[in-house]
Amino acid sequence: MPTVGDLQPEWQVPPGRMEPLPWEAARFRDMSQNPHLPEAIYRYMIAHNPPTDPLVDELVTETAAMGAIRSMQVGVEQAALLGFMVRLVRARFVVEVGTFTGLSALAMARALPEGGRLLCCDISEEYTSVARRYWDRAGVTDRIDLRLAPAVETLQALPRTRSVDLAFVDADKESYIVYYEELVPRLAPGGILIADNIFMNGLVVDEEPGQIALDATAFARHVQADPRTETVLVPIGDGFSFTRLRDS
Repeated sequence: MPTVGDLQPEWQVPPGRMEPLPWEAARFRDMSQNPHLPEAIYRYMIAHNPPTDPLVDELVTETAAMGAIRSMQVGVEQAALLGFMVRLVRARFVVEVGTFTGLSALAMARALPEGGRLLCCDISEEYTSVARRYWDRAGVTDRIDLRLAPAVETLQALPRTRSVDLAFVDADKESYIVYYEELVPRLAPGGILIADNIFMNGLVVDEEPGQIALDATAFARHVQADPRTETVLVPIGDGFSFTRLRDS
């Protein structure tokens, strides 16, 4: 029986391009965006996922040039899944905590129906200025409300009504539980809360995990014990958790 490596021994440049983009070459060298999958499986997944467009390629390339900080950006496969989830739950109001250079927000905003809104919470003018440029070029700026302030303040200012159809948390790990507790009471029926970096590059199972991994583990235990919700962990990127309200 052929293996995945036999089926696709090398990642192929998409039709119409002569060479890989810088972010593609870097990704397949170090697998930094998805360290938990064998490289051949990751190549297979990317090759069979929806293709990215030139705007996304350009955004990822610009972010990759920032150096180590680029790891704060979601992978393109995660962005595709976020857009898919917006469509799946037919979200009209989405909240993002942690925007960085805007790839995840771009994917979700593009997936919103007419009249849909995305609230983005971040504190960096520098990185979100990059996001704004790409949102504008994509024609989705009118769907996005970017708030530059501590996210907990922005969340606490939201009405305590069940109006959030989808929430995505990808920010400071020590505050994940705080963000979760602000968002869960605001989840709409059928709403989903997604959190990133659940595995912290594998440090959550390390003998000396460090504080940031301990924070990720504390969050995982917190949501697992919450009687209001049901949560599953999925090994995409550095790990997504998906949380929904339990049926009444």
